[in-house]
Amino acid sequence: MKAFTYERARTPAEAAAAAERHPGSRFIAGGTNLLDLMKLEIEAPPHLIDVNGLKLDRIEAVEGGGLRIGALVRNTDLASDPRVRRDYAVLARALLAGASAQLRNKATTAGNLLQRTRCPYFYDTNLPCNKRVPGSGCSAIGGYTRNHAIVGQSDACIATHPSDMAVAMQLLDAGVETVRANGSTRVIPIADFYRLPGNTPHIENTLVSGELITSVVLPRPLGGKHFYRKVRDRASYAFALVSVAAVVLPDGSGRVALGGVAHRPWRLPAADAALARGAGAASDTLLAGAKTTSENAYKVPLVRRTLESVLVDAKKG
Repeated sequence: MKAFTYERARTPAEAAAAAERHPGSRFIAGGTNLLDLMKLEIEAPPHLIDVNGLKLDRIEAVEGGGLRIGALVRNTDLASDPRVRRDYAVLARALLAGASAQLRNKATTAGNLLQRTRCPYFYDTNLPCNKRVPGSGCSAIGGYTRNHAIVGQSDACIATHPSDMAVAMQLLDAGVETVRANGSTRVIPIADFYRLPGNTPHIENTLVSGELITSVVLPRPLGGKHFYRKVRDRASYAFALVSVAAVVLPDGSGRVALGGVAHRPWRLPAADAALARGAGAASDTLLAGAKTTSENAYKVPLVRRTLESVLVDAKKG
């Protein structure tokens, strides 16, 4: 790990201003992803800004029936909150499907949204990776691709997004609240938060330099039955090969989002509209134009079967 300087911010605006003063700096809270990247010298920020003292660790009701989740709320606390378990069960289930209990105790809401891909070529600094070193090439293309993207990829990157929580947030139409160095704030719909790789896979979201996530807002509850089904190589501490987040209403309509198949959590309005017609119609819409390899082509039928199992369970009871 390379040397760096460090400071503790006292307010969100102060943290954002510090990031502007120190180009290339990073915010740190739980550090469950960033510290690993620093140890491997995949990231080498010259300055760290500790945001743990910003009092952004509360879950509060908002007008209209939703919830505001502070950026520093730990994954364990979010998953166990009675309001989340009752009204946003898909989120609680997605969180509990991620990582391990020890990591969930440290990982934060904002950090979970911002965690970086687990593509093995991204982690191997001996190999070219456009996400790690822009313009160097993509070693995954033509390499081992069993865990890689089948939709939304580009000629520059075929990595997948690792977060389970983000898939549920996408399904729930969350809004990401931020502050900039000048004190201005904005709300980014999560549908607009993540970028597809295109020719710039190193630019993973729409945050600007120094912009700090302060909270995530969930709209009023959707009702219906909530599901998060994660298919992985082992029962815990493994990333999704495919995951399906769904809310199914009594009339069979609802919403669906996928994890493990794209550079970002994958949800399409047309697939939501198709859900009432069954798993086949929704899957065909979600995976239209899928580009697979011999190693990851299994994800196409796996999405269909996983979504079918969700819809079967939705009809029970």
